Amino acid sequence: MTTKTHRSPVSEFRLLTIPLVVFLLVFLGFPAIVNLVYSVSEVSFETLRRPEITGFGNFAAVWSDAAFWRASWFSFRFGLLTAVLECALGLFLAIFLAPLLERRSWLMAILMLPLMVAPALVGLMYRLVLHEFAGPVPYYLWAWFGASLSFLGPGSAFWTLIVVETLQWTPFAFLLFYMAYQAIPREIIEASSMDGARYHHRLWYIELPLMTPTIVVALLIRFIDGFRVFDNVYVLTGSGPGGSTASLSIYIYEAFFKQGAIGKAVAASVILFAASFAVLYGLNAIAARRKGATR
Repeated sequence: MTTKTHRSPVSEFRLLTIPLVVFLLVFLGFPAIVNLVYSVSEVSFETLRRPEITGFGNFAAVWSDAAFWRASWFSFRFGLLTAVLECALGLFLAIFLAPLLERRSWLMAILMLPLMVAPALVGLMYRLVLHEFAGPVPYYLWAWFGASLSFLGPGSAFWTLIVVETLQWTPFAFLLFYMAYQAIPREIIEASSMDGARYHHRLWYIELPLMTPTIVVALLIRFIDGFRVFDNVYVLTGSGPGGSTASLSIYIYEAFFKQGAIGKAVAASVILFAASFAVLYGLNAIAARRKGATR
């Protein structure tokens, strides 16, 4: 006679989370500890193995650095504007092109092409195309319209970067919204049409509310990606005139490799990590509270 043993849900949960915990400890735990040690130490490339712990001077240096706050403001504006523009354009294209893509699904491959190109290569391409002296776009604008525009100058570099980032990553938002739009049950759409609902009413009161979770997730993903931008901005303009286009990632990179201020760079990365964790934790808490309120 055999007896069956039943594991409790708690023990099963612990068993299933062991691989995840091991992964986090191996791949994230050790680098996190090293970063925390370096952030409170006087360290250089010669003393990486034996940092001298000096306290929170690196954090004070970062906190009092005007370049850090300028880079933070750039990253926030850049992430917010690009996220809103990409999601707005992606949502419009997903709804507007849905009937066409249902008949010509191969067009999806063409629309996804910008995602296949590395951001650094996109930045290099636009750097060549928009160069004030050698670029074809400024040349033809001057030859045809007599307009002399400096796309990478101090007054327009930020908006040029916004446009470049939006053009490359709008297909990502479009793909998410198109999948969400296609997932809306056709029965609901047909029922609303039979009840006499007009297209804009159906879009505003039925389709968009059903797509709201996807819209929120897409906005969050694109904001995070825009906030930590490095590749195409660094290739296209670098830190810009007077650091006007330096994102937080570029600030940390230059502090680490150009200034050799390893402790300061790591302290800035720790501050960035702490701020990101606080924002994500707050959003998760709000989502959990709203989920509990709807039950």
